[in-house]
Amino acid sequence: MNVTVRPLREADLVEADRIFRLAFGTFVGLDDPMEFAGDSQWIAARWRADPSAAFAADVDGRFAGSNLATNWGSIGFFGPLSVHPDFWNRGVARRLLEPTMACFERWGTRHAGLFTFAQSPKHVSLYQRFGFYPRFLIAIMDGVPGATISAYTPFSAVAPGEREALLTECRALTSDIFEGLDVSREIRAIAAQGLGETLLVREGARLDGVAVCHVGARTEAGSGVCYVKFAAARGGAGAGERFDRLLEAVESYAASRGASVSAGVNLGREDAYRRLLARGYRTSIQGVSMHRPNVAATDRADAYVLDDWR
Repeated sequence: MNVTVRPLREADLVEADRIFRLAFGTFVGLDDPMEFAGDSQWIAARWRADPSAAFAADVDGRFAGSNLATNWGSIGFFGPLSVHPDFWNRGVARRLLEPTMACFERWGTRHAGLFTFAQSPKHVSLYQRFGFYPRFLIAIMDGVPGATISAYTPFSAVAPGEREALLTECRALTSDIFEGLDVSREIRAIAAQGLGETLLVREGARLDGVAVCHVGARTEAGSGVCYVKFAAARGGAGAGERFDRLLEAVESYAASRGASVSAGVNLGREDAYRRLLARGYRTSIQGVSMHRPNVAATDRADAYVLDDWR
């Protein structure tokens, strides 16, 4: 079997998406695997954000799978890593991980991570070979917005000439949580591709929170869903209350789009998780975070962050 790993090209995106659905739908046992992820669209949006961080595997000339890496400054993660079921357990996923790790090295990533199936020893073992260690569970939680109307500034309403200064503010907020954490690429991708909105919550002139949201079909959310790709409230005294205000902003935005909310939270962020439960959020999917190196990074009790590294 001849496995060749190469850059994922735009011409590959339809087949990469098909294999992604087939692979994950088969693994979780759907009657029709192609129904996995509904009308959401992960691979194309991530490829457009950074084609240099997307990789394909061919087996004897046949497209067999793909993987995509994401650069959040000092933190990086990858996924979805998907391999056609015809080639499971034949080393294709391992080959796709090799250029992914090289990508992290090129970026100078200080902390790399991923989301995987907690119940699958095969998946956990594969990633352990590359230095990742399983830590806390990640809960993907769903909530239905109430009637609260909350104040926030949408990034799309900010004048183009003022956006770089705003991104600098966002970097300062996230870097206080974990040095070098920077989701500017996500904010720019959402704005450029029309995937949803970035919400900014202030107390006076001070930025207290940011939420990066996909919403609707052909985004990472899917129809009728507002998916929080990343959110963070400013740390320190009063962080929990600022996190509640940020959730109110997300729910208000979701309600304006006729959508429910989907958000991931690592259970190492105990108070953030409990606040979601108190607001009526319930877990629909559960996985485990794997870290390289084996340290908490943002998965700490004092971090009010939403993400899931899928």
